[in-house]
Amino acid sequence: IIIFGVQLNWLPFIYNSTLQVTDWNSLVLQFKQSIMPVCVLILYQSAVLMRFVRSSILEELVQEYVRTAYAKGLSGFAVLKNHILRNAMIPVVTLVALDVPAIFTGALVTEQVFRVPGIGALLVESIYRSDTPVVMAIAFIYAILIVIFNLIADLSYGWLDPRVRY
Repeated sequence: IIIFGVQLNWLPFIYNSTLQVTDWNSLVLQFKQSIMPVCVLILYQSAVLMRFVRSSILEELVQEYVRTAYAKGLSGFAVLKNHILRNAMIPVVTLVALDVPAIFTGALVTEQVFRVPGIGALLVESIYRSDTPVVMAIAFIYAILIVIFNLIADLSYGWLDPRVRY
């Protein structure tokens, strides 16, 4: 925020919720003011995900079926695509399924920092006003997101690993 918003003045550091997109200049301004909040939400999650993917792939590289695939004469890319990635992606899918709802709940802090009027700002405002029905509704929405993305992850296991059957 300090470097890009204050010192260099490249990006706005407070979100303008009254901005209406009517022409190309206002569309560019809308994208500019969305860059920093989106980067904050994505950078942490992507760093964790990259470390997790790397460790999953390293675990699969030493398995016997990988040695067998190389011994059969498959190329490195074919072994990686057809054998290693399919098995390494199962724990990664679980992590992504838990991270997507976490992005929505983590947006609560990001919305407060950048003054974005979203569901997180509504939750904080409702907690301050002791508006219990709104707080319960937002908590229910977060719970539904967790259930939906876990269901998507469970269903994708069957696609990634043919041994998984329902």
